Amino acid sequence: MQVQLRVNGKAVTVDAAPHTLLVQTLREQLKLTGTHVGCDTAQCGACTVMVDGRAVKSCNVLLAQVAGTEVTTIEGLASADGTMHPMQNAFKECHGLQCGFCTPGMVMSAVSLCKSNPGASATEVREQLEGNMCRCTGYQNIVKAVQQGAAAMKA
Repeated sequence: MQVQLRVNGKAVTVDAAPHTLLVQTLREQLKLTGTHVGCDTAQCGACTVMVDGRAVKSCNVLLAQVAGTEVTTIEGLASADGTMHPMQNAFKECHGLQCGFCTPGMVMSAVSLCKSNPGASATEVREQLEGNMCRCTGYQNIVKAVQQGAAAMKA
């Protein structure tokens, strides 16, 4: 089947089997490998992207389900000139990553969170990011990064 959608602002048409997952399409066909595959069961959040501005775990969504939508991956957050998104910059500045495996999904979830709750408290950030696992950081710097990124997004 052919599926039309927009990925990172560009119109794409993808040929895929009906059972193809969004994460497979992003990584294997579109070569957007910033979206990671962690658990394949929608538990870890490493595959999180935004579909029409909402955080979605792409390992749990069929490509056919996102036909006609706008999908944004971690690669699509930066400006065309390479300037990092304020949330990406905050993760860098606050050392909100260690191994980096969870970071793309964490950043995508954080951007979505900040759009709906830009003044989130540390407790609210922790609650909202519950579906994203980090095995390295202990979350303290991630929470700082999200709050700093939210402030920068408001500015």
